[in-house]
Amino acid sequence: MGPAELMQAAAMARRFYLEGKSKIQIADEFGVSRFKVARVLETALERDLVRIDIRVPAELDAERSDALRARYGLRHAVVVESPSDAPEDAADPENLGEVAADLLGELVAEGDVLGLAWGRSTIHMATALHRLPPCTVVQLTGVYDAGTAERGSVEAVRRAAAVSGGEAHPIYAPMLLPDPATAAALRRQTGIASAFEYFDKVTVAAVSIGSWEPGVSTVHDMLSEEERAHYASLGVAAEMSAHLFDAEGRRIGRDLGERCITVEADRLRRVPEVIAIAGGRRKASAIGAVLRSGLVTSLVTDTAAADHLLHETGPGPRPALDRADPDEGAR
Repeated sequence: MGPAELMQAAAMARRFYLEGKSKIQIADEFGVSRFKVARVLETALERDLVRIDIRVPAELDAERSDALRARYGLRHAVVVESPSDAPEDAADPENLGEVAADLLGELVAEGDVLGLAWGRSTIHMATALHRLPPCTVVQLTGVYDAGTAERGSVEAVRRAAAVSGGEAHPIYAPMLLPDPATAAALRRQTGIASAFEYFDKVTVAAVSIGSWEPGVSTVHDMLSEEERAHYASLGVAAEMSAHLFDAEGRRIGRDLGERCITVEADRLRRVPEVIAIAGGRRKASAIGAVLRSGLVTSLVTDTAAADHLLHETGPGPRPALDRADPDEGAR
């Protein structure tokens, strides 16, 4: 390109990329066709006259995020750089909660009903919340241990409500009960029943995912050795809000849900936006199983889990936005 062509290309590129003018407007200004403008802009890119940089904060991985979103049909996927000093078997780096808090502040709108399920990741997220439009906040599951309610999901609900200035509807009850009759009786109690009435109104939910092993699934840790072995024999690969899933995302061990204070899977499937927060190589297979369940629409994870999910050789991924129940397809 000669000097005149260079100056014209630079001027057109400035109008298009910096001033936001259309190709037709540029064509009118320079007295050429819009096709000529398109060719000049293309040449400017080829000749390195124009450089386009896409920059996101260093801790976020844009390429993996987009690949993960496309593969699983997610509405939003945010991949956070795994901490360099994190052990290989670590799960749920705390920085996931900080990023999830920012995502929640972006997705929740005034008047929404926000549902929070028990999980270390959701608790970290609530702690990191600094902005949230006015909304109602409801607890979606009982607590892991009634003795830790003030430091767990109850406090997470209160924290989110305080940040938003909205109402809080906590559940002061254990997640797991000894038998279905006790669970049913608790669900009828006034405070718990009031929270359950909000489940059908939830517009955005945040959940955690656990793999079926000690220290990674709170439900696993609450059961007896005999019960753990029983559900393992059914092929459990993941747990989310006391619902169990096999590797293909099908729900198994449904009798466990009858003993739990938790949002039903069918209700969760009707929530427009369900954000799962889970990471670490140790949880990667469990995350994939839950993504195939059709219950989750968005995911905040880390590079360690994302790399596994993007190279999974197991059952083909089910697009999350279909919200399809794999149990229905198996019948």
